[in-house]
Amino acid sequence: MAAAGALTLLVGAVPEELARAQPVLDAFSKQTIHFGAIGAGTVYKLMINLQGAIQIASIAEGMALAERAGLNLSTVAEAIASGQAASPQVVRNARRIVEGDHDQNVQFTPQLRLKDVDYALRLARKLNIGTPFGSTAGAAYAKLCERGCAHSNESKIIDVARTQPA
Repeated sequence: MAAAGALTLLVGAVPEELARAQPVLDAFSKQTIHFGAIGAGTVYKLMINLQGAIQIASIAEGMALAERAGLNLSTVAEAIASGQAASPQVVRNARRIVEGDHDQNVQFTPQLRLKDVDYALRLARKLNIGTPFGSTAGAAYAKLCERGCAHSNESKIIDVARTQPA
């Protein structure tokens, strides 16, 4: 994406220094989003990665419920793709769940997702804010890694959702 100039940069910087660097950044990015002081872009990235982990764990749980209720998962994935919950991560992972394709063309691993969640949860503790949804998603990714699936695609989280006790 960098070679195509298509990155979106999440930046924390002194405004004057960002303005000086912008011509260089424009060479490999389509958009620069300035969040404030140095480090602020990292805070946003941690927050959005935590949100992604929660979304993906949630869609796995919903897909397990739909599967157990006897719904056609292909139909469910198509409905998700055109409905209110249709984030790119949710749609991509719902489709991979339907295909059962967790070990080919891995885009993002449970190990990496868990790392991102851990960083975000540490920041939340430092800022004294509770993260029950993030903690639950993190526990699910940790369980998946413990099962030996750390290098599969993160969509394999469906296996954890399918085996949760009632």
